[in-house]
Amino acid sequence: MTEEATNESTNEEAEAAVLVGNKNVMSYVMACKTLFDKGAKEVVIKARGRLISRAVDVAEITRRRFMTDLKVKSIEIGTTTVKTDKGSELNVSTIDIVLTRE
Repeated sequence: MTEEATNESTNEEAEAAVLVGNKNVMSYVMACKTLFDKGAKEVVIKARGRLISRAVDVAEITRRRFMTDLKVKSIEIGTTTVKTDKGSELNVSTIDIVLTRE
């Protein structure tokens, strides 16, 4: 997975998402900060598998060191099924952390 910061408009709310991949944590922290600076009211940090711990690090560094007015609105965990190269199915854990500005 690679980092993607999207800002799609849906009615009045715009969903801003950061997909956590293999880059360093600060790349994703800066992506979150940039989205908030551009006017996003909420940013969703998404990750799956082994990268879940990196997503938690991104959320905590963003709200504790860079933007102290942020709160964790919600955390959703789940499982998704992914097909491997050999055709078998594999269950992978997912997390969505929603940060909101007060």
